[in-house]
Amino acid sequence: MERQIVHIDLDSFFVSVERLNNPALYGKPVLVGGASDRGVVAACSYEARAFGIHSAMPMKQARQLCPDAILVRGDSSQYSYYSNMVTEIIAGDVPLYEKSSIDEFYIDLTGMDKFFGCYKLATELRQKITRETNLPISFALSGNKTVSKVGTGEAKPNGQKEIPLGTEKTFLAPLSVKKIPMVGDKTYQVLRDMGIMYINTLQQMPMVLLQQVLGENGGVIWKKANGIDNSLVVPYTERKSISTEQTFDKDTIDVKALKGLLIGMTEKLAFQLRSEQKLTACVTVKIRYSDFNTYTMQARIPYSSLDHILIEKVNDLFEKLYQKRMLIRLIGIRFSHLVQGGHQYNLFEQTLQQIQLYQAMDKIRKRYGKDAVNRAGGMDFKSHDFNSFSGKKLNVGNKAK
Repeated sequence: MERQIVHIDLDSFFVSVERLNNPALYGKPVLVGGASDRGVVAACSYEARAFGIHSAMPMKQARQLCPDAILVRGDSSQYSYYSNMVTEIIAGDVPLYEKSSIDEFYIDLTGMDKFFGCYKLATELRQKITRETNLPISFALSGNKTVSKVGTGEAKPNGQKEIPLGTEKTFLAPLSVKKIPMVGDKTYQVLRDMGIMYINTLQQMPMVLLQQVLGENGGVIWKKANGIDNSLVVPYTERKSISTEQTFDKDTIDVKALKGLLIGMTEKLAFQLRSEQKLTACVTVKIRYSDFNTYTMQARIPYSSLDHILIEKVNDLFEKLYQKRMLIRLIGIRFSHLVQGGHQYNLFEQTLQQIQLYQAMDKIRKRYGKDAVNRAGGMDFKSHDFNSFSGKKLNVGNKAK
């Protein structure tokens, strides 16, 4: 059976949400991001892109390119709200979907052409999302995820496209190699230095030659350039989570040490999120007292993977949960409602320096280990009676609720 895969992307998602809340922004160059010159562009309207502005660009440079651009600070809670709204619509109308980021989805409609016609079904779904959310949305339908994602880019803004089975190579051939997923700035420059600018050239190259230059990724890029992608649409579920907890050999009431431990635990989980390119929308704190009574408290947050945001929420939940003032034998943290996404979805919360700091810290951890760099507050508990914290530490990993 021939596969039928749809890729859906909400156009300029952050900007589109801001325009819903402030119609005066329609038709104007809009920048979403940090207000200071040290801030970073999290998203920009198509009107702003005409000036050469793009996401992750320093705000100072963006404002120099377009002095008349309207700057909006951004509201992550609103973005999460509308993302969840779109997710619910899709979940109610299709048999299998994957939420690949806060504003992107893959839908597997294989077999549905016998009943409705896949392109017609995707069209009606797009119309429904637009009707119920007022958000512009684009999609493309093809036989695999790569071609559909590239097709959506060609359908934008606010459009749709079908790439019939058997025409994948022809569709991709005239496009820039930068359109291929996985081809970032560095890989693009390597290909440019080889005289390769268009996908057509890649299609005619032996795969082994590309592997010699780019290693294992060369083979993957060659396949994508030829419209070959057998990756599956992974069923989306908000039940996935990562968690860690600490049981103490000796029950404790040392709040300062407990908070220090929570900071360290949160840092490690946040690092894992970023390493796996994931964001969390729900934080849970768990306490087990010396009498073995166990209590948990959770809170929804805007999608994030950044230490300081998660630490603040964990500390807040601990303060609310720890009311008995009894000896504690175990504390734990869980991040759930995970979606794929990287730093780009948090740019409006950060300055460029903060983003670079996180990237530098993560680079050190990946090279020298998770404990290579930590916040001072997260190390406080080590200076206390460490025997109190020498209990078994449970594994950190993906778990179901």
